[in-house]
Amino acid sequence: MTKPEFSEKIKEKLKLLPDSPGVYKMLDENGEVIYVGKAKVLKNRVRQYFRSHNAANGYENKVRSMVSHIADFEYIITSSETEALMLESNLIKQFMPHYNILLKDDKHFPYLRLDLHKDFPNFTVTRKLKKDGARYWGPYLNSGSLRDAITAIRELFPVRHCKKSIEKAIARRERPCLMYHINKCCAPCSGNVTREEYHELLGRICKFLDGDTTEIIALMTEKMMKASEEMDYEQAAVYRDRIYAIKSLSDKQRASQSKTNRYDVFATAQSNGDSLVFALFVHDGKVIGTQNHMFKNTDATAQEVTGEFIKQFYAEASEIPHEILTDFMPEDSEAVEEWFRSLCHHAVHITCPQRGEKRALVQMAQKNAQAELTKCHELQTRAWERGEGALCELSALIGLDTVPERIECYDNSHIQGTDTVGAMVVFENGEANKKEYRRFRISQNANGDDYLAMEEMLRRRLEKARQGDGKFANLPDLIIADGGRGQLNVVLNVLAEFNMEYIHAIGLAERNEEIILPDYTEPLILEKNSASLHLVQRIRDEAHRFAITYHRNVRSKNALYSVLDEVDGIGEKRKRALYERFITLDAIRNATPDELRSVPGMNAAAAEKLYNFFRKQTD
Repeated sequence: MTKPEFSEKIKEKLKLLPDSPGVYKMLDENGEVIYVGKAKVLKNRVRQYFRSHNAANGYENKVRSMVSHIADFEYIITSSETEALMLESNLIKQFMPHYNILLKDDKHFPYLRLDLHKDFPNFTVTRKLKKDGARYWGPYLNSGSLRDAITAIRELFPVRHCKKSIEKAIARRERPCLMYHINKCCAPCSGNVTREEYHELLGRICKFLDGDTTEIIALMTEKMMKASEEMDYEQAAVYRDRIYAIKSLSDKQRASQSKTNRYDVFATAQSNGDSLVFALFVHDGKVIGTQNHMFKNTDATAQEVTGEFIKQFYAEASEIPHEILTDFMPEDSEAVEEWFRSLCHHAVHITCPQRGEKRALVQMAQKNAQAELTKCHELQTRAWERGEGALCELSALIGLDTVPERIECYDNSHIQGTDTVGAMVVFENGEANKKEYRRFRISQNANGDDYLAMEEMLRRRLEKARQGDGKFANLPDLIIADGGRGQLNVVLNVLAEFNMEYIHAIGLAERNEEIILPDYTEPLILEKNSASLHLVQRIRDEAHRFAITYHRNVRSKNALYSVLDEVDGIGEKRKRALYERFITLDAIRNATPDELRSVPGMNAAAAEKLYNFFRKQTD
């Protein structure tokens, strides 16, 4: 790549660069920030980008690519290199520049959250601490210790874990779920648990999470001894294991919250342009947690990746250890240490150990980083084979000239011809795109005729596309009809009607998993372990699931509305508004005329008719 020519404006600005520390922003021709960096001396650092680069430079390709897109640059002078580091971190988060190595996945450790201001709160997992009056426990250094805490709560305390609205569940008189019947939930949704009783239970859980396990261990020990006396040794063993789990979890929580005698270890592995940083969290010589972070197409040295990762990782961390071990020292390690000291108010040392126990831990992190990177690449290969690879294979087998990027599959669902619905699912590049799914209410004259339902659904879909409806604007490259030759012929006829014969279509007969092709009398039978067959089956099964789910919702809604259909003056909009306000039929039946009249869309006459309708039923 030849050295790019720079504008006179850039050349003049390079002459005016100061000798001060600061932060610089590289801008493209559209004024977008494409890179943010910090410098101990702005003049020296920024000018380096606009000189020819030595081939020995480990990040030559990245720098050359970035420089070729620079149309301008800006800089901010800071009082120190430490201040420049802080500003650089903030600007990277603000602009998310293309050429910076970005820690895009959430770097914060998870916490358990409980909002005690609510009547019947449940425990949730969050990665951000907020000053919202809720209780937080953590941080949990890995998903294993978090799962231990959640499992312990579920096993030991009958607190609810669902997300349903308790008020609506009580109003609807819903039955308790399975968790209640296996003694894992006290079922506040049943209305038989008061707020005071539920918060008393939460108080016991809070004590447990705070580390006060004396009460619960005593209770478990008592139950274990009783089971042993009754010679129920299997149950006694269950209580014994729970006691051990409680003690183990308590130890882990204390370890994760300790700010002394611990250090974090980081190592970087690279392959095929990708980088993976593996972290070990060590307390008293024991590994209590791990994390790994993948960076795609970094085109940077391991030293650069490690340095940038550490800065981003600790920029908003709730705590920073006294010692950080790495396999590569960051270029600006002294400035980073000073920055971390200003964040956590204690000394922080970044070291690259060469011998002893700490060196062994770094080597362990290196080994795990390489193994994790290899696994990630293997999973990516398998995902490609399952998605785009399967598409390529399918294209060849059914005789397509190009690989279909967008596939649509259609199915319908009904019971004895009633409440017939249709469903369209969309797969793009071998993966489901649920935002593109569409549902159809089929007209009643279909009467269970799958061909008529398919015809109406596809005709409506293509008509909306022809009318410019944005929700149906993207046309498929391939249509899969759930069914045999009859369903496929319906699709072909509708495509011909709209002059869209260029859209390919196939059928999938469920009985023998045969692919029906338009121009062949004999079906195509694929190998049972074929990736292309598995892809087609996955698409068909998703259409089937989507159609059945929609049908159940329609059938349930129609059953609720059936009573109100008998009331003169109560149409679809009023029925919907009534159920939105009162939730259940009983609540509507017991409402006063004034309450009925207050519903949006209702008037005095309609409210009076509805009120009298229910009074006649009770007479």
